[in-house]
Amino acid sequence: MPDHEIIYNTLASLAQNPDLGGVHGLLDCVFGFLAERTDFFSGGESGQARKIVDTAFEKWEKKSSAIIEEKEREKKKAEDKLKARLAAQKAKEEEEIKATAAASASGDEEPKIQELTDEQADALQRKLDAEKAGTSDATAEESASKGEASAKKEDDEEESEEDKGKMKPNSGNGGDYENYSFTQTLSELEVRVPLKVNFKLRSRDVVVDIQKKHLKVGVKGQPPVIDGEFHKEVKLEECVWNIEGQSIVLSIEKVDKMNWWSQVVTTDPHINTKKVEPENSKLSDLDGETRAMVEKMMYDQRQKEMGLPTSEDQKKNEILQKFMAQHPEMDFSKAKIS
Repeated sequence: MPDHEIIYNTLASLAQNPDLGGVHGLLDCVFGFLAERTDFFSGGESGQARKIVDTAFEKWEKKSSAIIEEKEREKKKAEDKLKARLAAQKAKEEEEIKATAAASASGDEEPKIQELTDEQADALQRKLDAEKAGTSDATAEESASKGEASAKKEDDEEESEEDKGKMKPNSGNGGDYENYSFTQTLSELEVRVPLKVNFKLRSRDVVVDIQKKHLKVGVKGQPPVIDGEFHKEVKLEECVWNIEGQSIVLSIEKVDKMNWWSQVVTTDPHINTKKVEPENSKLSDLDGETRAMVEKMMYDQRQKEMGLPTSEDQKKNEILQKFMAQHPEMDFSKAKIS
């Protein structure tokens, strides 16, 4: 039996070749090959060639709906998995909120003190003075903004040992290397490989070999620009490439659509995926509920970077205030929420 994945990958690459003319050009090329290199049209009875083509067309026309349904099921399965993970996280956070409120009410929890830097303390004092005077002091607001920026800078500098030395992601949440670059979403990567040659690039001049766990890209007769094992497994049948000017552009579909890649191949330097900041438009494939939960996580991450309370911290404070209002007989003088 032939290796259909290799054949499909080759056909997909041809379909993406601008010199061929897309799918229509690919079909024309196939029938041209059958006419010029085989006896497909002349070797059988009259009408037999058309019958063979019609049979194959009807077979795959019927199967196409099943293939589409299978892709939809895979997509829904991935979304359900993400929902379950986020729901479990939400339930855990709600339990922590209740425990915090109960501990604060009983006075068992020690007061939490958040230490401010000199810049933050000065900015906060100026802002309080301006509010107390009932004036809109623009200078105080500017100072407060500078304090927040300083806090963010300090947070950025306090990286864990594991993340030290890792590259900062580029604007496309990928990495810019010496000989190529990549951008990514949760579901796919785009790899751009500019080739330094003094002639117009055509598909016959390059080597592009995409396997499930390995990638090789370069110019024929020269050392490859990329030649290594993928960071994670890819969906081979969904991977395509084409030539744009003097660059090879690869669109690579991930198998695991739940995590960011820190590199394309294992020999690349790592990017710090904790600093990835996906834009809202890149979440458009998710349903409303899942997208809302993901955006909430992104908001909380930005709040932490600026030293501000997350949505859960804000919710804790609201619950504590309601709890205090419902139980005026209890002493909350020692309860503090940072």
